[in-house]
Amino acid sequence: MTQTTEIATKTRQSKKPLAGLRVLVGRARHQAGLLSADLRKLGAGVIEIPFIEIRKPRSYRSLDTALKNISSYDWLILTSVNGVDAFWNRLSKLHLTKRHLQHLEVAAIGPSTRKAAEKRGMKVDVVPKEYVAESVVERLRGRVKGKRILLARAKIARDVIPVELRKLGAHVDVAEAYETAVPLSSRVRLDAALRDPKRRPDVITFTSSSSALNFVTLAAGKAACDRNCIGKLDRVKLASIGPVTSATLRQLHLPVDIEAREYTIPGLVKAIVAAKR
Repeated sequence: MTQTTEIATKTRQSKKPLAGLRVLVGRARHQAGLLSADLRKLGAGVIEIPFIEIRKPRSYRSLDTALKNISSYDWLILTSVNGVDAFWNRLSKLHLTKRHLQHLEVAAIGPSTRKAAEKRGMKVDVVPKEYVAESVVERLRGRVKGKRILLARAKIARDVIPVELRKLGAHVDVAEAYETAVPLSSRVRLDAALRDPKRRPDVITFTSSSSALNFVTLAAGKAACDRNCIGKLDRVKLASIGPVTSATLRQLHLPVDIEAREYTIPGLVKAIVAAKR
């Protein structure tokens, strides 16, 4: 590469909207790629340190029982890509196919979840306008009284969907499809990144309440961010994918500097770009 070409390349890179910005992506290792790639395209320097690890549940009993009786359900609700993956893997283990799901109406909490479901041949009937549990309930209002619903989700999750749908007269079974854990190996890497001026992020992204909770465990070793934890984040902006994640951050005594208007990865990237202008 000639000196002229090098200068031209650097000039093009500097014109990108996130040029010079370091962003810490805390998504699970196998899911970080999309967000990281979008940020890099816009010129950001990306640090990947997972705040979440996806694991198999200790028992598949509830999910297996539901799948063996899948013909008795009217609706299937999927709330994450991880839930789709786990549901489908277990379906295959039990030698069931998409043919056994054809009678179901399916609700997916957002476009990524819908895409993952449709990739496996499932027809998705409902995707709410806002990608949060409350909107799923609102979209199903008037459609679920007396119906049997299977909700496949993480071991620990908000209970908005089952509680509110039961109030609407639905019979809801919650099946544990996977669980999230704190990747303790990330603690040293996170501490080093926050202490090193050359690696210190300008922005940290949070794409779920679990990522916020686990971040505090890694950064503070406590249930909420204390003075020492907040001190580590001096001049670091926290970017949230939506209001539910933002509420969790505030409960943990953390500020929300950036919040996506559209609760998706592209929406989060747009919000980071807007905040830098």
